Amino acid sequence: MMQSAPVHQPTLYEVLEALPEGVTGEILNGRLHTQPRPAGPHAIAGSVLGMELGGAFHRGRGGPGGWWIIDEPELHFVRNREVAVPDLAGWRRERMPCPPEDQRFEVVPDWVCEILSPSTKQKDRQDKMPLYARYDVRYAWLIDPVEQTLEVYRFDAGTWVEIGRFAGTDQVRVPPFEAMSIDLKGLWLPQQLRLVET
Repeated sequence: MMQSAPVHQPTLYEVLEALPEGVTGEILNGRLHTQPRPAGPHAIAGSVLGMELGGAFHRGRGGPGGWWIIDEPELHFVRNREVAVPDLAGWRRERMPCPPEDQRFEVVPDWVCEILSPSTKQKDRQDKMPLYARYDVRYAWLIDPVEQTLEVYRFDAGTWVEIGRFAGTDQVRVPPFEAMSIDLKGLWLPQQLRLVET
C-alpha cells in the first residue's frame, strides 16, 4: 500500500509572509497577531516623530547623528519565531554598523516606539513591552495620539522604569534623544480635523 506524502504544515513565519498587502503580522509568545495599516492620527504621529528624530539623529542635521531611525522594522528576537514590528525603532550605529540586507533585523534595538491605537494598545502594553524587556531593549516610548500623550520608559535592573509622562503641547527632552527638544504638538492631528473625521 502506497503512503501519501506528508502535507506541509506552514510555519507561523510562512503564514506571516503570506499575509495580504496592507496587513502587518507579528509573532509574539508563539502566536501570530495581525493588524491593518494604521489610521490617520496614528500615521501622523509616527511620520512626524520619524522626521524629527531622523533629521537630528539619523542624518545628523541639527543633532548629533550616530543612529539608524527606521519605520516599522521587522525585529527578529529569535529568527522567524519571535517577531515584532514596532512603529519606530532606533539603533546606535556602533551597535549596528549596517542594516541587514533582508527584512530581518536581528540586532536588538536601543529604542522602540509604539503608537497606541484602540485595537493595538492592549497588545502593545501586555505582550510587546514584556517582550522588549526580555530581550533587553533599553528605551521604549508609548505614544497615544488620541489622548495626546507620550510615556517614556528605561529598562533598568530587570524592569521598566517610567522616566516621564508628557501630554498636549509639552516640549520634551527625553532619553535616549535628550540632545534635542521635541514639540509634542506637532505629533497630533489638529483637533478641528479630528472632529470632522468622526
